[in-house]
Amino acid sequence: MNPITIGILGILVLFLLLAMRMQIGFAMALVGFLGFVVLSSFDSAIGVLGIQPFNTTASYTLSVIPLFLLMGQFANHSGMGTELYEMLYKWIGFLPGGLAMATVGACACFAAISGSSLATAALFGTIALPEMQKLRYSDKLATGCIAAGGTLGILIPPSSVLILYGVLTEQSIARLFIAGIVPGICLALLFMITIYTMTKARPELGAPGPKFTMKQKLLSLKATGSLLALFVLVIGGLYTGWFTATEAGGVGAFGAFAVTILRRRLTLGNLLSSLKDTARSTAFIFGILIGAMIFQYFVTLSQIPNTLVGYIINAGINRYLVISAIILTFMVLGCFMEGLSIMMLAVPIVFPIVVKLGFDPIWFGVIITLTMEMSLITPPVGVNVFVLSGVAKDVPMYTIFRGILPFWLAMIGCIALLTAFPNIVLFLPNSMM
Repeated sequence: MNPITIGILGILVLFLLLAMRMQIGFAMALVGFLGFVVLSSFDSAIGVLGIQPFNTTASYTLSVIPLFLLMGQFANHSGMGTELYEMLYKWIGFLPGGLAMATVGACACFAAISGSSLATAALFGTIALPEMQKLRYSDKLATGCIAAGGTLGILIPPSSVLILYGVLTEQSIARLFIAGIVPGICLALLFMITIYTMTKARPELGAPGPKFTMKQKLLSLKATGSLLALFVLVIGGLYTGWFTATEAGGVGAFGAFAVTILRRRLTLGNLLSSLKDTARSTAFIFGILIGAMIFQYFVTLSQIPNTLVGYIINAGINRYLVISAIILTFMVLGCFMEGLSIMMLAVPIVFPIVVKLGFDPIWFGVIITLTMEMSLITPPVGVNVFVLSGVAKDVPMYTIFRGILPFWLAMIGCIALLTAFPNIVLFLPNSMM
């Protein structure tokens, strides 16, 4: 049996294990180990199994993950999210669908310090949903904008997804972070345009909120100063080269910790909760990453990536057809699998194809992150929808999924825009010092 056949069988076995509900990290590690035994030797496979977990967990680069997760935990407890929503509510809430647009804007801003889609969706489900229900917003629009806005947490830096992509593909994490800023803003604006268009055509979907005086608007900016300062410090430091991504994570975590103390929001319970949640999320991510690294050895040894590259180049298939097929495959997989699992499984296979076809690896990282955002709101998995349904207990889940459709289409539009004009992604990282 040739290596390619063994590789394909290994991938099929992996999908079978996932269908049996085995945790993705263990499934990839098991298939990778057994595949390595078949293609090489038992001793070599044991060597990989012994070395890779230590190399992953002892990596200085990967220490950025718990640091940014801790930053997000402290930011959540500091009350920044509530202040963001109140500020945007006062500035744009008077427009048709203004509360929904304020929610999306607040999600985008909070994503800049949180990096967690689930935390963003849960927080604004608690803050924004009751306000929209008071003004009799359509349940579809109210829940749809929160679920979609929450997805911005994995695109706008800091982003654990971009970190893992950078590790898997050996790309600069700092450049990936900077590359995510403009696409994240573009997507948030597309969401707002979608809301405005819908509510302008059908005013009953979202009534305008009350108007506020200019003095009230300006005073609301004061409360968000700490968030802006934290974002400028972390991202500005990365852009100018003052710190590495890991150092930026440390600065960000300390800054969020300091803000929480200054606001007198830090209690022993909050501190312990932040540390426990950070440790739990870090263990989950590292478990998947260790399994992915072992599986990557097997995939490389099976020669599947090189064979696919050779076939596509020799067949002369248009590169935009290939990238469209890859994106479509990620979208379909998002209907059945969680986004992080998709990336860990598929990127080692498709990345050599993308590079050989002349696409920029940084650009591709942003595109893949966007498709993963779509998986967070795509039925039947739609993790953000499940999180939001736990907050909005009086709204049926099918109503939330129906409300997501316009935002899902906006995401497709964003991917098409970034594919047609890749410099939207690349001009900022290319201008870094």
